Amino acid sequence: MYHVILFPSPSVQDEANSFRKRFDSQYALIPPHIKLTDSFDWKEDQLQQLIQSLNQLAHDLSPVIVEIYKSDSFRPLSHKIFFKVRKHETLDALYQQINQLIHPQKNDSQVFVPHITIAQDLPEAEHDDLIGQFQMNPYTHLEEVTEFHLVKQGKDDKWETVKTFYLKGE
Repeated sequence: MYHVILFPSPSVQDEANSFRKRFDSQYALIPPHIKLTDSFDWKEDQLQQLIQSLNQLAHDLSPVIVEIYKSDSFRPLSHKIFFKVRKHETLDALYQQINQLIHPQKNDSQVFVPHITIAQDLPEAEHDDLIGQFQMNPYTHLEEVTEFHLVKQGKDDKWETVKTFYLKGE
């Protein structure tokens, strides 16, 4: 399974990991990230074509503004807590164009909720206590991200970077 993601700066990753190592069951599998696509299968013999298309897209698009402005939760759908990322035209453009490339027939009825997971798979009481703490002491951060990544989830569920793409547009 493949995904396209953004990795935030090391300082944001350090902040997220300070919570993830205690509260995220996926901590050891992938660093903190913003997922730009749902998981997708891609035929290995067509991978180079996908990489070329993503390279062209990266060449045309500008770096992305990532602004973390609060902590939130997907409750009642799940007990996942995350740093919420404010939508920005650069982030939306990257999301839209990557998804049009990878899922051209997909109806875009799914809402893009950019976020960085910091806790998941928690019991309800622990989730409720933790989200309250995060909301009383919000983490905020603003940065420009200049690259995105094609990653592959292996049989051991660990994710590895297949290719990094540098956003070069003006």
